[in-house]
Amino acid sequence: MKTVSIVGFGRFGKVLHRLLKDDFKIIIYDHHNEKEVYQSEVIFFAVPISTFESVIKKHKKYFKESQLLIDVLSVKMHPKKIFEKYLKGLKTQVLLTHPMFGPDSSKDGFSGLPIIIDQFKTNQENYLFWKNFFIKKELKVIDMTAQEHDKLAANTQGLTHFIGRLLGELKFAPTDIDSLGTKKLREVIEQTGNDTWQLFNDLQSFNPYTKSMRLKLGKTYDLLYNQLLPKRVNKNKIIFGIQGGKGSFNEEALSFWQAKRAQNPFKVKYLYTTEKVLKNLHEGNIDYGLFAIQNAVGGVVEESTYAMARYKFKIINEFQIVIRHTLMKRKDVNLSNIEIVMAHSQNFRQCKNSLEKKYPNLRSVIGQGDLLDTARCAESLAKNTINKNTAILGPKILADIYDLEIIEENLQDNQNNLTTFFLVSR
Repeated sequence: MKTVSIVGFGRFGKVLHRLLKDDFKIIIYDHHNEKEVYQSEVIFFAVPISTFESVIKKHKKYFKESQLLIDVLSVKMHPKKIFEKYLKGLKTQVLLTHPMFGPDSSKDGFSGLPIIIDQFKTNQENYLFWKNFFIKKELKVIDMTAQEHDKLAANTQGLTHFIGRLLGELKFAPTDIDSLGTKKLREVIEQTGNDTWQLFNDLQSFNPYTKSMRLKLGKTYDLLYNQLLPKRVNKNKIIFGIQGGKGSFNEEALSFWQAKRAQNPFKVKYLYTTEKVLKNLHEGNIDYGLFAIQNAVGGVVEESTYAMARYKFKIINEFQIVIRHTLMKRKDVNLSNIEIVMAHSQNFRQCKNSLEKKYPNLRSVIGQGDLLDTARCAESLAKNTINKNTAILGPKILADIYDLEIIEENLQDNQNNLTTFFLVSR
């Protein structure tokens, strides 16, 4: 009876033991019996994909010319590359395999379950021995190169695990009206969810074809999602969603852009933050979005960069306008009582030196949520929902809209204070 060693005795290592135990003497690797393990004629490697190279590198010193090494990894080009790297100059034989089953699918036996084999560095005698052994165990043996395997497995395994994990994260719970198709989807969740996150990550990382699968999946999702959204929110008016409120620099930028075009009738939605602009664009509530991305003095608008990382969109136009800052207050509050100045973080960066020089006693406050927007701050000041002893730093027009008193104009440090805006669509 041949002696067979198994390196890696996790979930699949135990499955492998069930498959082999009736026909071979089995030695299980346990970190203390390396020399005994590598006395075996055949060594199976059932270790995680991401640790495979370190195991082979560590155990290389034990390999003999008379041995056959067999991996059972779920990817094939990776172990092939590792074996080629560390067995260079050695006559040790290698058989690449992928048993296309696991603890759940093999719990009732192995009959009819597929196993992929690649002869690779195995002589004909050993190759036929193991091929016939798998056939004797009623497995469906499929000869396939490592590259062919990974191309197909990107969908048959990579996609399946991705969908299973996706549905699991959606909390796809059973209901009283589940259809047969719904139940099949739940089976996918159960089959993939019992495997470790390490296996999921390894399947997605070590198969060179899973990246293109995920990109294709993402593009297909976008295509289907966009087909469900109206091409126009309102067929009679184009809807623009802007980062600011009424009277904001964003509204000024939109007016600048519109003035250069014979635009159809349009409506403005004041969304106050870039996050809300891109979210509404994604959900089909607006036709176009507009937000600031960079200022010549203040640099990148961080709020916008964070939001841009979360959503897909197309940049239709990029343009600049000069920004001029005005300090204003409520008419019923004396300047001597003003304690703080409130604005977007960019406004403070663009007026830093002027404020420090002329108004050193005023404390700068950046609002949260919709109050990130300076126009929203001005509106809140007028409605008495923020401290009335607050000054607003922003567009001059806010004073007219919200009946505020101008304290000082043109507080920007650079008189050529250019801000870049993005006009975007789905």
